[in-house]
Amino acid sequence: MSAFIESVYEKLRRHPKRIVFPEGNDPRVLQAASEFVHLKLGPAVVLGKKEDVEALAAAHNISLHHILIIDPETAADMPLFVRRLESLQRYRGMKDSEAAKILSNGNYFAAMMLQNGQCDGLVAGANEFSGNILRPLFQLIKPLPGIKTISSAIIMDVPDCAYGDNGVLFFADAGVVPEPTVEQLSDIAVETARLRRQLTGDVPRVAMLSFSTKGSAQTNASQRIVAATALARQKIRDLGLKAEIDGELQVDAALLPEIASIKAPGSMVAGKADVLIFPDLNSGNIAAKLVQRLAKATAYGQILLGLSKPAAELSRGASVNDIVGVAAIVALQAIEYRKLYPDQYTDIWATTE
Repeated sequence: MSAFIESVYEKLRRHPKRIVFPEGNDPRVLQAASEFVHLKLGPAVVLGKKEDVEALAAAHNISLHHILIIDPETAADMPLFVRRLESLQRYRGMKDSEAAKILSNGNYFAAMMLQNGQCDGLVAGANEFSGNILRPLFQLIKPLPGIKTISSAIIMDVPDCAYGDNGVLFFADAGVVPEPTVEQLSDIAVETARLRRQLTGDVPRVAMLSFSTKGSAQTNASQRIVAATALARQKIRDLGLKAEIDGELQVDAALLPEIASIKAPGSMVAGKADVLIFPDLNSGNIAAKLVQRLAKATAYGQILLGLSKPAAELSRGASVNDIVGVAAIVALQAIEYRKLYPDQYTDIWATTE
């Protein structure tokens, strides 16, 4: 186990949190939920028909100790959730039977549990397409105040690596926004920096990546990164967030001190970056998959950024250990959410649209 994920577990054991796993029909998810409990990170909730989940657990010798099984179709909270759903602008005028049918889908039911405060975080996607996970979250979970961009980050834990923070690097966005605007790129940078600060307590060093460094190529694409860097710096100042940010930087200038000294001398980020912001979804996703496979890195994500409640979308290739790690990261986020965003824990339903 790496020092990074062990530190996450240690912090979480002091304040355990409840995570909901909608995919109770997947043995990896059941095993991860059981391991989450065994590690004393908190209780777990899995969704599915009770007899099916119990049969699957028995077949794979998985303990269900301290795991709550909920079947959305027969759940006692279904009438309450139906009323909640019908109160949202998107669903107003819907019949009760139609709302119940939507909520019988585990992804929608889990998102409603999260929004309604019946769990602290949500982890899904082990056997679902991205849209099936993201759509309920985006429809039912409010964004954070002042946030216009919902994005995601992957935490790459690279063994035997000197780059980043002893091989730990945050990649964003690698899962949500295909072609981010200047405004969106700045939001992605700020929220990823905030995530790193929250999880580690260290000052993030954020590199806005490009194919050029400090004007070595003058194109609309590189100037877009320069503009996003300036805007992100302004947002960081306005928020009082402790973070260093620089761009545009090529990835070698961002990571290697000897290259940074040539291409970006005097930069507070170049050669020391631990947060990498990619110019688009193509580059971010490709880079994440390459690092994961070629460097045998552990990838924790996608950790969703900008939502008022913590959630993550898993890769369909996620292992049990990956799922446990992501769940722990999401749970650790939940510890800080009340302090960071107290306004989100008032009467949130009164203003939801």
